[in-house]
Amino acid sequence: MPSASQFSQVNDEASLSKFFREIRRYPMLKPEEEFDLAKRWQKHQDDDAAHQLVNSHLRLVAKIARSYRGYGLPLNELISEGNVGMMKAVKKFDPDRGFRFSTYAMWWIRAAIQEYILHSWSLVKIGTTAAQKKLFFNLRSLKGKLQAIDEGELRPENVRKIAESLNVPERDVISMNMRMAFPDRSLNTPLKTDGEGEWLEWLADDGESQESSLAAMEELNNRRDLLQKGIGSLDEREQNILTERRLSEKPRTLEELSQRYGISRERVRQVEARAFEKLQKSVRNHAMEQRLENWTQPQHPVKRTASTT
Repeated sequence: MPSASQFSQVNDEASLSKFFREIRRYPMLKPEEEFDLAKRWQKHQDDDAAHQLVNSHLRLVAKIARSYRGYGLPLNELISEGNVGMMKAVKKFDPDRGFRFSTYAMWWIRAAIQEYILHSWSLVKIGTTAAQKKLFFNLRSLKGKLQAIDEGELRPENVRKIAESLNVPERDVISMNMRMAFPDRSLNTPLKTDGEGEWLEWLADDGESQESSLAAMEELNNRRDLLQKGIGSLDEREQNILTERRLSEKPRTLEELSQRYGISRERVRQVEARAFEKLQKSVRNHAMEQRLENWTQPQHPVKRTASTT
C-alpha cells in the first residue's frame, strides 16, 4: 500500500498548484481496468496497483474538497485529508460487490474531510452526534434555499423549517447557527492587513484594577485597625455587651444579657449605647491622629537630573 506521505501532503499554494497539474496526467480507468487493479491489491497487496487506483481518482478528491471550501479552511488541507480517506477506501474496497471504486471511495473521502473540519473549525467540540454533524454540514445550504444566508439570527419560521427538514430540535438549529455565525477567533489576529495591532490589545478587563484592589484592601485593613483600637478603649463589660449586641452574627437579646450580668434589660441597653458612643469617638480621634501624622511627615523631594543638550 502506498504510504500516506506520498499522497496526503499538499502543504502550500505551490504544492497545491503542482498537485492540480499532476492529477491531469493520470487517465480515468475503465471498469475492467479498475476491477483488475483492485483484485491485484486485494489478493497480492500490489503497491503498483494501489498507486494506479489512487492516482486515477485524485480528481475526485479535489472535486469533493472544493465543495467544502465554505468552512474557512485551506483547500490544500482539505485535499490532504481527502487523500487519506481515499487510501482507507482502497484498503477496504471489495470489487466483487459490483460497485465502481469512485462510488465507494467518495464516502470515505467525505468522512475524512468532514471529520477534519469538525476538529479544526472550532476549539470547542462540535458535531459530536450524527444529528449535529448533519446539521453542521447542511445548515448553510438550507439557509441559502430559504434566502436566509445573511441572517445573523434566524427568524422563528426559518428555524422551524430547518428543524423539520433535518429532524432536529429547534434549539439545536439556533445554537449551531450562532456557532457558525461567530466562529472562534485568535486573540493574536492582526487588526489590520499590515500586521499592526492585535485583538488582544483591545480586550477590556471588566475586573477591578490592581491599584483599586490594593487601595480597597488598605482601606479595609485601616478600618479594622481603627475598630480594634476603639474597642480597646472600652472596659471589659462594655466590650462584651457591644460585641454580643452589634458585632456578632447572631446578636444576643437584652433579656439574655441581663440574666448573664445580673442587671436589668434597660441597664444593658444603656451600657450598649454608651459603649457605642465611646467607640465612635475613639475611632474618630484615632483617624484624626492618622491624618495629622501623615500631614506632618516630611516630604522627600524628587531627585532631578540635569538634562544634557
